[in-house]
This record gives sequence, structure tokens and C-alpha cells, in this order.
Amino acid sequence: MNELFIKQKVFSLSGKFAVKDKEQQDVYYVEGSFLQIPKTFSILNMARDEIALITKKTFSFLPKFFVEVNGQERLTIKKEFSLFKARYTIDGTGIEIHGNWWDLDFQVVQNGEVIGQVSKEWLSWGDTYKVEILDEEMETVVIAIVIAIDCVKADQAAAASAGGSV
Repeated sequence: MNELFIKQKVFSLSGKFAVKDKEQQDVYYVEGSFLQIPKTFSILNMARDEIALITKKTFSFLPKFFVEVNGQERLTIKKEFSLFKARYTIDGTGIEIHGNWWDLDFQVVQNGEVIGQVSKEWLSWGDTYKVEILDEEMETVVIAIVIAIDCVKADQAAAASAGGSV
């Protein structure tokens, strides 16, 4: 099992951040496009090679992301219309999410087997999420799912604050 850590609200104006291990060493780098259409996030390994690309669909009523790993489209994450609770679906590779998407406290399940778990670290500086990888071959996919969901949350928070101001 591998443990990685991601800061919540990592999407700053620069759009760059690192995913760290439990010793606080950088494991992956994420670079987001700033004021670019379509919005993208590249996940880079330590050698700065792109190993995954997350692309937000430009003209979509509800948020939709395409996730490529090593140049091949692996899955699509779509927000579903819901009046009370955020609901998402994932198409591709038999992956489902069980738990609370919105608070980033969930399990990533592939074909009935848990491949990753995401939970909030309560005793840390700032809001940090622990990502436990149970299937190391799926590590990049699990990290991409967490980043895409956090992007949806950040976009929704920005839209809510913009709509609330007069």
C-alpha cells in the first residue's frame, strides 16, 4: 500500500502543485492550464514526463472530464443532475466510487475490489487529503480521479461566490 497526500484547494492562479508521500517528498507534479480552453491538468512523474492528462469538456451543461493515462483515454467523469446531493458517474474500466464525493471521503472500486481510499487528514496544517493506493498499477488513475473531483469542487465554489456577490 502506498500513501500519498494532496492539499485541498490546490488550484491557485499558477495551477501548479505537488502530490507528496508520507515523508513530504514530491512524488508527482500537477500542472493546470490557466485561462486556457479547454481547461487541462497534466500529471507528471519525477522526471517531468506526462503520465496522465485530465481535460474538462468545454461546452457541457454539467462538469465532464476526460482522463487519459499514458496517452490512452481511460475514463470519463460526469456530474449528474441532482437537486440535493452531488452525484457523479465514471465511465470506463469498471470503476465506481463508494462514499462521499463532496467531502473527498470515499473508496475507488474496480470490478468489486477496492483499489484506493481517500480521506481527510484532520491533524494536518491546512486541508490535506490522504490517498491510499491499494493497487499500485492503478495509482495514476486514482490520483487523476481525486484531482478531477477537486477541480469540480473548486469550480462550483467559484461559481457560487460569483453568483452571490452583487
